[in-house]
Amino acid sequence: MDFGIPTKLSSERDINSKNSFESIRNWKYKKIKVISNKAKENSAFYVSEVKKLQKRNEKNTGIEFILDKNSTYGDFASLINDMAIARHETYGLDIEKTGHFFVPVIYKDPNAKVFKYECLLCNDNLTDYRDPTVMDKISDFINGEYYKTFFQNISKLPKGAFIIIFGFLLFLNISMLSIKERFQLSLK
Repeated sequence: MDFGIPTKLSSERDINSKNSFESIRNWKYKKIKVISNKAKENSAFYVSEVKKLQKRNEKNTGIEFILDKNSTYGDFASLINDMAIARHETYGLDIEKTGHFFVPVIYKDPNAKVFKYECLLCNDNLTDYRDPTVMDKISDFINGEYYKTFFQNISKLPKGAFIIIFGFLLFLNISMLSIKERFQLSLK
């Protein structure tokens, strides 16, 4: 089970941040005591309370599940499972002060206007661009016009040009071997 733990508050600025529990600590919470090792048995009750809370849709309200020092990991895991069953995604554990499990309401304004947009991406062409790799360039060369024109132009060269190219490649190979020998001698 993954559960995010908030950062430790150290200043007034941290207390007023969005990630702090302090901004919703003083809401009207219905308090429900979680009896140790009985959270799974009372799961249906907890889910029904959360669903009632969602249905009421009141501002600045929620449920505070009171956990004590005798509460187990199973109680905590059962509460999180109950939130998944009730499809309530907003909950938190107050580690700093009380150690209780809070379930605040996300208020949905019934008078809010729903904005309807025309299709923003209709008739648009979306393409995925990536930089070509060396292999892409080689395959383009081999399969493309460059390859054909290269060999067509080479076939038009006079025979003396082939002797010069062969001689150049031979001397290049010999010079590379002599450089390699010099480096091997200098390393010994």
